[in-house]
Amino acid sequence: MFSNELKQRRRILLICVLSCLVAVASVLVAKLLLLGIALFTNLFYFQTFSVAESNPADNTLGAWAVVVPVIGGLIVGAMARFGSASIRGHGIPEAMENILQKESRIPRRITFLKPLSSAIAIGSGGPFGAEGPIIATGGALGSWLGQIVPVSAYERKIILASGAAAGMTAIFGTPLSAVLLAIELLLFEYRPKSFVPVALATAVAATLRSAFMHTEAFFTMPPIQAPDMTGLLTYLAFGAVMGLLAVVVTKSIYWVEDHFEKIPLHWMWWPALGGLAVGIIGLIEPRSLGVGYGNISLSLAGSLTVGAAVSIFVWKFLAWAIALGSGTSGGTLAPLLTLGAAFGFIIGTLLARFVPELHTDINTMALIGMAALFAGSSRALLASVLFALEGTKQPVGLVPLLGCCCIAYLISTVIMKNSIMTEKIARRGLKVPHEYYGGSHS
Repeated sequence: MFSNELKQRRRILLICVLSCLVAVASVLVAKLLLLGIALFTNLFYFQTFSVAESNPADNTLGAWAVVVPVIGGLIVGAMARFGSASIRGHGIPEAMENILQKESRIPRRITFLKPLSSAIAIGSGGPFGAEGPIIATGGALGSWLGQIVPVSAYERKIILASGAAAGMTAIFGTPLSAVLLAIELLLFEYRPKSFVPVALATAVAATLRSAFMHTEAFFTMPPIQAPDMTGLLTYLAFGAVMGLLAVVVTKSIYWVEDHFEKIPLHWMWWPALGGLAVGIIGLIEPRSLGVGYGNISLSLAGSLTVGAAVSIFVWKFLAWAIALGSGTSGGTLAPLLTLGAAFGFIIGTLLARFVPELHTDINTMALIGMAALFAGSSRALLASVLFALEGTKQPVGLVPLLGCCCIAYLISTVIMKNSIMTEKIARRGLKVPHEYYGGSHS
């Protein structure tokens, strides 16, 4: 009896060590991914070989800029066709599928192909963020290590989730929300034997991140004020609106994907077609191109006009829906945050101007809109709340964030069976756990 307990404790220590090792690797890969995005952005849009940060919206190519996302789509399509089709999509559903169906075994080539294809897709104007690809890549690193070291499928899942959470922490500097995202979307449970290794991995990632990135809030915004009763009730009602918007966004993404399935061309060419749409939209609204984290900060800071926010919301949504539906490589978190923040800013501005007696704050509306759209679309409720708090360092926003995200989550759950993360794998016949469970595992 004592011998078995000692053996189990040693296994937990081993998994913790392996999780920390994969965290170190995930931070390095995250840095390389960010440098890769900058490199390809400069190559595609400015014809310079540089890793300095640049914005594709500032390009001077004129109408020729339409061609850039098409070239990126052609490259990504070829990589998917001749490298691995698993690089298609936004990464998290594919990681979930490997956990549920393949004992957390991810092909090793994904570790290289996913970040490279995502850097090309985003660098050529793809309206995605770096977080989905690095979560997928960190998970692949964890799976790779879990296949080298003799561990069980359950232990491999923990290492995979540790890599994914560490990767997200390396990008945003949000360790706690990364842990919760891993629990809600990858582990499907909350138990110390799985929670502790993932938490250690994010702590290591957050520590290493401070060596090469700033430690201030990822999204800058002015301090917000605690809401009164009237304002809080308005925010809760807004949560219901965001729940409905999450349903519309999710269904639209898969509607576009379904229509790409009907195109009489091999799927290898679809990202190029999506790239053509992205390029045309980029001429209309250049701010729809690329990652667009700056658009989120502008919404949160209240530095946009309503017209600019509407333009960003509409064109970013169209570009993202078409590009993602085409099967290219890119994430969902940054687009969801952009749309949610812009929509919250629009509604907050209109309410403040025409119904001031509701006591709403524009910055708060943008903040809870950002988080609530993510909560309703992904069903990662707690991760959405904590991400907004960690990403902006606005603790006063806890109550409206929690209330708004909960209501958005409930509305989305009632109307829509699957989330933006699980719809794809549910269509393949996989049953996805929707609640944490506490049963025994090997």
